[in-house]
Amino acid sequence: MAKYEWDDSLLTGQPAIDTQHKELFKAVNDLLETAEADKGGDAIKKSLDFLTDYTIKHFFDEQQIQQKYGYPDYQNHVKYHEEFKATVRDMSHQLILKGSSKALVDELCKKFGDWLVNHIEIQDKKLADYIRKKS
Repeated sequence: MAKYEWDDSLLTGQPAIDTQHKELFKAVNDLLETAEADKGGDAIKKSLDFLTDYTIKHFFDEQQIQQKYGYPDYQNHVKYHEEFKATVRDMSHQLILKGSSKALVDELCKKFGDWLVNHIEIQDKKLADYIRKKS
C-alpha cells in the first residue's frame, strides 16, 4: 500500500493543528511500515496504540481550539470526530480478534488516511478559515 504524503495543500494555517496533522500522517505511515516489515503483532499493536492515542489527543486539542473561538459548527465537528474514533476502535478490535494481518492493517490505514485527508481538506480548513476571520 502506498504511503500517505503530507504536502502544503493540507496546511490549515493553524500551527498547532498542522503539526499534529503531520504527526498523524507519520503515525499512519509508521503503522504501514511495521506491517510491511512483518515485525509481528506486538509491534503492530504498539504502532496502532500510538496512532489511536494521538488521534484522541489531536481531537481533544482541536475541540479546545474550537471552543476558544466559539466555532459555530462545533457540534458537527465533534460528531465527525466521535464517529471516526468509533471506526478506529472497531478496526482495532478486528485486529485483536483476527490477528494483525497485513491486509487488515492496510485496510485500517486506508480508512484512517483517506478520512484524515478528507477531514483536513473540508472540515479543518473550514475551521481554520473561521479562526482567521475571527482573529
